[in-house]
Amino acid sequence: MNLRLIALALLATTTAAAAADLPARTYKTPVVSPAYNWSGFYVGAMGGYAWSDEVTVGITGIGTVTGTSDALKGGFGGGTIGYNWQAPGSQFVFGLEADAAGAGIQYSEAAPGVAVSTKIQAFGTVTGRAGFALSNALIYGKAGYAWASNKVDATILGLSASDSQFHSGWAAGGGVEYGFAPNWSAKVEYLYADLGTQTYFGGLELGTTLHTVKGGINYRFGY
Repeated sequence: MNLRLIALALLATTTAAAAADLPARTYKTPVVSPAYNWSGFYVGAMGGYAWSDEVTVGITGIGTVTGTSDALKGGFGGGTIGYNWQAPGSQFVFGLEADAAGAGIQYSEAAPGVAVSTKIQAFGTVTGRAGFALSNALIYGKAGYAWASNKVDATILGLSASDSQFHSGWAAGGGVEYGFAPNWSAKVEYLYADLGTQTYFGGLELGTTLHTVKGGINYRFGY
């Protein structure tokens, strides 16, 4: 018998036996983390600073004057409730949001025998939101209804009077929200509001616009 053939046969037998003793190789499927999804109801707390650069004052039946003012300013704080919807695989987020805040946004002025002050005691919005999500970062715009409760106090020659009115108008703005945990997110937002005009003391017409900058934190249910 050919010695070369015998050697090749022995080598093949040894290799096959060694291969049989090797453990079977296993393959692991890579684990992919699910994308951050913004869908669901949420509640939150927010607070910030507001100021006005335009005030409208008039007398019923006579006319109005629009001027600029940087004196109406102050802080606010309150709560938020809303709902987001994001389709699976989509980066677009749509939602509705309502917020309300107690406020100390005020202005006062005094002259001999006269003192006048006005104060926004509370305000809020009901808006629609539309945003673009980059995983757990959301860039959004919003617009809708705005309201405010305002009080005017006046003292003239020792006689004092006050009147409170409810203002209705519109608001628009936008912000950035960041999800730092599956159910938690933080946001920074700017909003411009036109609060319309109301009549005080039966004849004094007062209207204003408002700029707000706020921060907030939200908790989302059902993630």
